[in-house]
Amino acid sequence: MGPVKLGIVDDHKIFRNGLKATLEDCEDFEIILEASNGKELVGLLATKTPDVILMDIKMPEMDGIQTATYVHQHFKDIKILALSMFNEDKYIVDMMKAGASGYLLKNAEPEEIIEAVSTVYCKGFYFNEHLSITLIKQLVGNDPSEGAASNKTDLNEREIEVLKLVCQECSNQEIADKIFLSVRTVEGYRARLFEKTGSKNLVGLVIYAIKRGIINVN
Repeated sequence: MGPVKLGIVDDHKIFRNGLKATLEDCEDFEIILEASNGKELVGLLATKTPDVILMDIKMPEMDGIQTATYVHQHFKDIKILALSMFNEDKYIVDMMKAGASGYLLKNAEPEEIIEAVSTVYCKGFYFNEHLSITLIKQLVGNDPSEGAASNKTDLNEREIEVLKLVCQECSNQEIADKIFLSVRTVEGYRARLFEKTGSKNLVGLVIYAIKRGIINVN
């Protein structure tokens, strides 16, 4: 298997260059495109398809949220890792809802950026501590009765078991090893979880599990 193909989208050239230098130090990565905004990225995606795109949120012409929405709709296999100076719940939640698979602050250490890219590629998502807290605050909100009022679930015992492991950030292989199933069978369970819960992405599964008390947010 070859290196992970990456794209970088940010309107600040100095930051792009610094990020490139960090990522190019890792032989497992290959940067195949860079763009200064979402509009430019859309044009490049006609001929180049990265595995993971590191994307700024605040950009001219077409911002990160608009761009993430477009990529998620038209290139479902591409994972988006949002990069921003903003450490605010609204930006994090909006990017995840738009289809991003992870979120990092621009002042993250190089080791964390490399870890995030690798995790997004291998597992399909990257949750750091702040993102998890943000999601919990967004979902539970100020009305703790919301979760209790909707705690019914149509999932069977095995599906709930798989869902709990998904929420623990386990990959398909890790889930298969833990509950003694084939990876293909686990993939089937994941697909049914998306269908049964009406979730569009892994964040949706976490939302479902929290609201129905399947996982403990404490």
